[in-house]
Formats: sequence, C-alpha cells, structure tokens
Amino acid sequence: MLTSLAYGLAIVLDLFIIFIGARFLLAPQKAAAGYGVPAVAGQGDAYLSVKGLRDLTSGLIGLALLAFVGAQAGAWFMLVIALVPLGDMVIVLRNGGTRAVAFGVHLATAVVVLISAALLFAA
Repeated sequence: MLTSLAYGLAIVLDLFIIFIGARFLLAPQKAAAGYGVPAVAGQGDAYLSVKGLRDLTSGLIGLALLAFVGAQAGAWFMLVIALVPLGDMVIVLRNGGTRAVAFGVHLATAVVVLISAALLFAA
C-alpha cells in the first residue's frame, strides 16, 4: 500500500511538472501569470522557454528514475528537486509576486515534493 502511494504521488508530481513545462513552451504568457510573475508579451520569451524546458525535462527524468532505477533513486531526485519550487518561491517574492502565490503555490509544492521523497524512501 505504501509503495503504491509513494509511486503514485511521485508519478502525479512528475506528470504535473511535465504539463507545466509544456505550458511554458506553448503558452508562455499564461504560464508566467500562473507562476506568479507575469511577463510582458514579446519580452523574456527565451527565459520562459528555458523554464519550460527545465520543467519538462525534470518531469521526464523523475519518471525515468522511477521506471528504470526505483524508489531510492526517485526519492533522492525528489529530495533534490524540491529546491526548484523553493527557489521559485524566492523568485516570486523578489519580483513583486504575491505572498499567496509564493507560499500557496511554490512553498506548498516544495512540501508535497518532500512528502513524496519521504514516502519513496520508506517504500
């Protein structure tokens, strides 16, 4: 039961970050607004694409680790990748985003990712 929960949560998180990455590549302005720091159309598109590629790749790496290496590797990945939403939280706060998005989206995501890591370590 714990193993199923651990893998299930990790897979959902990996798929979600793949979706977010694809959104940044396909609809960068909408994605940036959801991130918490809106972007001006036509400005910073390259950086939004970098974020999209980073997120898409992170999700694919997470899925690959779970599928081909196992729970321990997935757990270490989740532990380390939790730094990304924590960094995103700081970026939002430093660039005029709201505390609600910084904490309610990015900090909450980091906490869920850390829970996923703990479950994978226990599996």
